[in-house]
Amino acid sequence: MIETLDAIFQRRAVKVFEPVEISQEPREQILNAARYAPSSFNSQPYRIYWVESAAQKAAVAKLCLGQKPAETASALIVAVADIGSLSATAQGQLEWMRMSNFTETKIRDYERTAKIGRILFMTGPFGVFAAVKHAIFRLLNVWKVMGMPPLYRQQLFKWATKSTSLACQNVMIAAEALGMNTCPMEGFDGRRLSQYLGLSSRCHEVVMVIAIGKKSRAYIDPPQWRRSLDATVTVL
Repeated sequence: MIETLDAIFQRRAVKVFEPVEISQEPREQILNAARYAPSSFNSQPYRIYWVESAAQKAAVAKLCLGQKPAETASALIVAVADIGSLSATAQGQLEWMRMSNFTETKIRDYERTAKIGRILFMTGPFGVFAAVKHAIFRLLNVWKVMGMPPLYRQQLFKWATKSTSLACQNVMIAAEALGMNTCPMEGFDGRRLSQYLGLSSRCHEVVMVIAIGKKSRAYIDPPQWRRSLDATVTVL
């Protein structure tokens, strides 16, 4: 537990990296940490791209506006919100439940949940279904305390971005725990980066690019400031 907290508290956004190679074992550990991030209904609405070859890394670094962390990193991790994978993920979990000998009752319950999810997330042509569902939920909310699910495409991307960000945090903490360093970056040409990766604007949105490697020995972390606990947290 103390080592986990150390990894959280010691993590910094490193701006310059040493030219070192990340071997397969720590790479897989870091990427597996992303897979184990929590997500709503275990939907895992994201894709992770690990970019390490010199040519590919240079191309992606250029699309990250030539930032120093991107140019010097051992690898770049592109985290993408993916709202087009929901049906396939649900089907994969259903097959896993059958192979793992879950009871028929639990399998039927999950099938029902997955079906409701498909109906909720179906926007329809020109967002017509989303508009109808939005009106129904707003009317129900007049009498009943309830949350508003993501209905429109942009709301779905916002919902998927939350899970993607949790996966990114797992990546950075895992890297720190393994003695590596990271720098999350939001400065990139999202349109061109999506095209470079062959993504669909209908289903995918780049959330973050994370530079990863070993901090340069010449790089000195600047002093770090955070707001006080009282200024950040309200205890009710």
